[in-house]
Amino acid sequence: MDRLHLYDLAMTLSIDLTNGTARRAPAPRSATAEKSPLIGLTRAELAEALVAAGVVSERQAKMRAQQLWHWLYVRGVSDFSEMFNISKDLRLELDRHFSIARPEVVEEQISADGTRKWLFRFPPRGAGRPVEIETVYIPEEGRGTLCISSQVGCTLTCSFCHTGTQKLVRNLTAEEILSQLMTARDRLGDFPDRDTPAGAIVPSEGRKISNIVMMGMGEPLYNFEAVKKALLIASDGDGLSLSKRRITLSTSGVVPEIVRTGEEIGVMLAISLHATNDDLRDLLVPINKKFPLKELIAACRAYPGLSNAKRITFEYVMLKDVNDSLEDAKALVKLLKGVPAKINLIPFNPWPGTNYQCSDWETIEKFADYINNAGYASPIRTPRGRDILAACGQLKSESERLKKTERLALEAMMIAGHGE
Repeated sequence: MDRLHLYDLAMTLSIDLTNGTARRAPAPRSATAEKSPLIGLTRAELAEALVAAGVVSERQAKMRAQQLWHWLYVRGVSDFSEMFNISKDLRLELDRHFSIARPEVVEEQISADGTRKWLFRFPPRGAGRPVEIETVYIPEEGRGTLCISSQVGCTLTCSFCHTGTQKLVRNLTAEEILSQLMTARDRLGDFPDRDTPAGAIVPSEGRKISNIVMMGMGEPLYNFEAVKKALLIASDGDGLSLSKRRITLSTSGVVPEIVRTGEEIGVMLAISLHATNDDLRDLLVPINKKFPLKELIAACRAYPGLSNAKRITFEYVMLKDVNDSLEDAKALVKLLKGVPAKINLIPFNPWPGTNYQCSDWETIEKFADYINNAGYASPIRTPRGRDILAACGQLKSESERLKKTERLALEAMMIAGHGE
């Protein structure tokens, strides 16, 4: 067994943190890289693809595209054979030309608090290699939030963020962004049962995934077009049907794309702020050197639809003796004066190798009290999934996290176990 196959075998094992045992992740449906993906296409693009492949006539294309849209985004099927109101011959033709397969679930971890983290592997694109990203599901009272990645790695190198230590590999496609949502719904049983009649109206309430946030790996606004396409499909009322008020896009401050986000996507906006002056923010969030605070806040004030009913969320990670003083709280209130805003205070989530520490709880509460008294909602985010490195700022592809020595040790263990 060669080293590459050993590594692939090792990466299909999942650790159950509740009992420390290893288990193999379920085998994915076969994904054929030579087939064109249909997930992530608009209705018009679906119709064009069907005609171009010679699968249907132009006269039938619109109707067939609508059928596919229903099966993909309402019923959540990942195999053409399950599209029962389409003839068998047409299903075979669709399967010959196109793919609707899910990514491989390499690993699934469940935190003690119910948070789930998946490591997804996507097949190669062109001459590239398979890539891996992480997606997190956070169950809460009355809602469930899915944290979706937009890039493999990240270019921003925010000094307190684990994801920023992984170099950017590439942008994710609209298909790959949507597939995180669809696979998570599969795993959580969030699509209709296969026995539900095809014409039945599927309720929009009661879903396990009620909210999505573009807060996973990567900077969404450096992958604007793919993110836009994916979120417009996710919010389409005849498909996945998530309200745009339940979709939040988080950016570290790519100023030129902020107003476009409001105009062209129309979702809620979150800003990874973390500092109230340029000197400190240059250190914590280096993109600030390109788009300083004055430009960032001006773009926020101009965000389309901004009001007390549609506020911008400002994310502020609490770093001990760095940005957590009462003077920092006062500066934060002054900076955001007049901006309809909510300020999320995020206790720093530690990760291997970081030099930062989380602010003391008493300090965080005093900081929050000052901001609340100034008229801003300032919830302290409860850390979730820390035990599986699923909390804010902790995401990083498992293959990147494993050190070479760890991989070699794991390979040696696998060799010993197979007697080779």
